[in-house]
Amino acid sequence: MTSQRTEADTRADFIDPMLARCGWGSIEHSYIRREVICPGRIMNGGKRGTKVSSDYVLEYKGKKLGVVEAKKESLSYTEGVRQAIDYATRLQCRIAYATNGHDIYQIDMVTGGQKLVDRYLSPEELWKLTFTDSGCAAEWRQRFSDVPFETKGGSWTARYYQENAINNALEAIAKGDDRILLTLATGTGKTFIAFQLAWKLFYSRWSKVSQTDISKAVRRPRILFLADRNILADQAFNSFSPFSEDAIIRIDPKEVKKAGRVPKNGSIFFTIFQTFMSGKDENGEDAPYFGEYPSDFFDFIMIDECHRGGAKDESSWRGVLEYFESAVQLGLTATPKRKDNTDTYKYFGEPVYSYTLKEGINDGFLTPFKVLPIVGTMDEYIYTKGDGVIIDGEPEEGRVYKEGDFNRIITIPAREKKRVHYWMDKFNPKEKTIVFCATQEHAGMVRDFINKYAVYKGWTSNPSYCVRVTADDGKAGETDLKVFQDNEKSIPTILTTSRKLSTGVDARNVRNIVLMRECKNMIEFKQIVGRGTRVFDGKDYFTIYDFVKAYHNFADPDWDGEPLEPEEPKPRGGGKPCDKCGQQPCACEKPEPKPCKDCGALTCICEKKKKVKIKLSDGKERSIKHISSVMYWHGDKPITAHEFMQLMFDDLPKFFENEDRLREIWSDATTREQLLLNLAEHGYDSEKLGAMKELIDAENSDVYDVLAYVAYAAETKSRATRVADAKAIIDTVFTDNNQQDFINFILGKYIQDGEGELLPKKMPSLLTLKYKTPKDAVDLFGSTAVIRDTFLGFQKHLYSS
Repeated sequence: MTSQRTEADTRADFIDPMLARCGWGSIEHSYIRREVICPGRIMNGGKRGTKVSSDYVLEYKGKKLGVVEAKKESLSYTEGVRQAIDYATRLQCRIAYATNGHDIYQIDMVTGGQKLVDRYLSPEELWKLTFTDSGCAAEWRQRFSDVPFETKGGSWTARYYQENAINNALEAIAKGDDRILLTLATGTGKTFIAFQLAWKLFYSRWSKVSQTDISKAVRRPRILFLADRNILADQAFNSFSPFSEDAIIRIDPKEVKKAGRVPKNGSIFFTIFQTFMSGKDENGEDAPYFGEYPSDFFDFIMIDECHRGGAKDESSWRGVLEYFESAVQLGLTATPKRKDNTDTYKYFGEPVYSYTLKEGINDGFLTPFKVLPIVGTMDEYIYTKGDGVIIDGEPEEGRVYKEGDFNRIITIPAREKKRVHYWMDKFNPKEKTIVFCATQEHAGMVRDFINKYAVYKGWTSNPSYCVRVTADDGKAGETDLKVFQDNEKSIPTILTTSRKLSTGVDARNVRNIVLMRECKNMIEFKQIVGRGTRVFDGKDYFTIYDFVKAYHNFADPDWDGEPLEPEEPKPRGGGKPCDKCGQQPCACEKPEPKPCKDCGALTCICEKKKKVKIKLSDGKERSIKHISSVMYWHGDKPITAHEFMQLMFDDLPKFFENEDRLREIWSDATTREQLLLNLAEHGYDSEKLGAMKELIDAENSDVYDVLAYVAYAAETKSRATRVADAKAIIDTVFTDNNQQDFINFILGKYIQDGEGELLPKKMPSLLTLKYKTPKDAVDLFGSTAVIRDTFLGFQKHLYSS
């Protein structure tokens, strides 16, 4: 007989007692808890994908050592193995268990050993298995664990990857490492990690002197937080407010000049490289301020955005780090190892922990994005003498000016103005936006075009609607940036910049990023994307308006992947000679490209209803519009409409086995709603499905038509046609005048607003809209049951053909 115990019953009757018998919960400093590991990917409409939760996390002496995945008694323990391994991997636990209350399956995440066991390891057994060393490293590990995280009264909670990063860095410190690297995507809270590290080092009284002799742990450590921009140093300084005022010191050049010396009475110091590199002696000669500190003054140095200069061989800033070489140095960066930042990894070594942009988006800690690639008529320009354009410098007749040349070598204001008008016609003028420009001068020009167009559109008369924030804007720019970061303030709404805002700016409500300058460097590209990834209430995604083909970066196999190895320069020439001219490379004159007769662009950008045929693996062709389509984040990267359709075709059999089954599911409002939820959890949310309507030229159709068209190449029909085809049978089944009047009202809303009006959750608002109050509707129909039967009953006939 099959057991009727639920998973909760199985846990209460079998798993909880067994864990207790094995010592969990009864030994001091041991804890069992259920943990939400991540909230699930952000989806359209404020929804979330499935959250990831571990049934049991076994914690001892402040360390997570094991996880237990529970299944109800009637299932095999094997059903929980995959989840147990996933949870143990995320939480960095040594042991993973899967159990149905009777069988206990143990997986060792280090050795790979797997076996059925009679019991769970006790807290002490699991601790000794996880940590095999002794001596000073073990003593520091325990001492660090004894200092709890600072929570700011409960408002701060460490996410699983932040806790991993902190623990791994502290483990490296305990073992005596003096160069440590953490790589975490922009927006994942590196400042929080830096604070907690400082907090534990400070209160455990760790110092460079006591690192190898814990008996010397008497004084507080001296910690330096180094950044390359004042805004980053200021953000960190403000985040360290739980420390006492006399413990944290902001090294300000003005205060140093005024006092005639650098500050030394403190524990945690904040400054930027430029400040440390400045300073003059009494003879006016360069005398960097950092030289006023003894070289062994600091015990621990944290270098924020360390890829930007501090660890580069060619950077003069390296001198600061070399001067304080005796300190333990921790690099914080958002950029995985690549051929263009190998100096950082050469200096610090491989990261002790990494958390990628992809992981952050899929976990739901970062906001997904969509990319709008925009191809224009003047992405390239050939100068011809007599052209009536305003040009800076001396143009070369016949030269092909490419994207990287504009606003550096050649400037055509009309081109920039047209680009500004293009994206401003598409975006929500109330949404905070950052525009990346080629130069500071270009950023000023774009700012002026934006403000003029906003006034023309009637959106605002405020001259600070858009402001420029660049190095040349100094304190005024910093002030504008701070106001922009305030989510309660709506002005300024748009910032233009060149490079200043590509890193470290914590503005959570950025909804649009506009790329009006080239971005071929993957490191910088990821930093720029990071300006929009921070999570904010009501922010389902952000949009990248891409004028410069930066979206090609997504095709890079190292987008959050393994690092590229440095490439040897390839010799020019080689290969097969041209059949016509006999030369390699070919020297034949290429015919001039002809512009599109409709839009005039060399690369056509007509958004007309041109179509292309796509043949999927069933051998049938589907048509989609041939337009510059929006690309959405799906899994690892944004994908095109073609790729999205192929992916849907491959995945839809998971949800329904044939067209009849799809119609059956869709005809029932309850099963339809569940199908939509399941589709959304797999990346096919309502916004993406809605976008597919446009691509298959079915804007006025139902999502049912999208699914049937993609899965079975079925003919689409408009919602109005679907209603007209079904009206006769509906009127035959529902003959009461009140019922017909109500159904006609709903069908009108369906034609106007779509299939969302047919969901059960919409019924109360529809009744209110139609009858003023639900009670008035009940009085008219006699009962809520009749209303519900009417609302749900007619829908199966709507999809009968």
